Amino acid sequence: MSRVRAGELDVHVQRLAPEVPLDGDAPLVVCVHGLLTDSLASYYFTLGPALAARGLDVLMYDLRGHGRTTRPVSGYRLEEFVDDLVAVLDVCEATRPVHVVGNSFGASVAFGLAAARPDRVASVIAIEGEPPTAAWTQHMADGLADAKTRLAIDEVIGWIADNHGAHTARLSKAAHRILETTTIAEDVPRSATIAADLSAVRCPVFAIFGGDSGLAAQVPDFEANLASCRCVVLPDQGHSVLVERTAEVIDLVFEWVRDTSRAPARVR
Repeated sequence: MSRVRAGELDVHVQRLAPEVPLDGDAPLVVCVHGLLTDSLASYYFTLGPALAARGLDVLMYDLRGHGRTTRPVSGYRLEEFVDDLVAVLDVCEATRPVHVVGNSFGASVAFGLAAARPDRVASVIAIEGEPPTAAWTQHMADGLADAKTRLAIDEVIGWIADNHGAHTARLSKAAHRILETTTIAEDVPRSATIAADLSAVRCPVFAIFGGDSGLAAQVPDFEANLASCRCVVLPDQGHSVLVERTAEVIDLVFEWVRDTSRAPARVR
């Protein structure tokens, strides 16, 4: 475990350096996890070690308010998550553009970084996520308000334990504590947004969706509006792509980063 001072936060980070770097100069992949029930552990037990074993340099960190990173009472707009990521890259001396893997809310952070700091991003890999458009803020407002209400009910936690196991119930209780002790539910929907035409995102984008997830409906917009984009939809799969289709995601992400890193630099 390692902690770094990034801006106002003590951030929990894990870095997995490859024994044999891909092409002699390992691309850096930064993994950004989802909201409330998530932490860098979701990558540590899925993509992280596998990508490092294939020659990539992997950086994982806990978002503000999550895991072992500082939990301020307020300050949870998307732009603050983006600023945190820039600070982590700076303190970890990431001088080249990085490939940002974002799962769920982490994909919104990745898109936000690509829009705000295109100089820092080689590509975005979005796993079951959305770019932070005006429509996204409404989705987040509805989801966070529902979670804040439902996770306060003991019977709901009991149902989660009975149907999804004790570990998921513990994560749900932890999510409830975040919602009750911070302004995250109010702050995220007030985040700055990007235009619905995604013109602010100019880097290559690779999007992976579950076929049974409503988020897969974004594929036509992505393909129409992003200059360099690939979308993969995994059939018979819901939102939990990262943990339920891990082997496929490892292959897809590795091949994307390898091929994108080897491609000639694009003129922006």
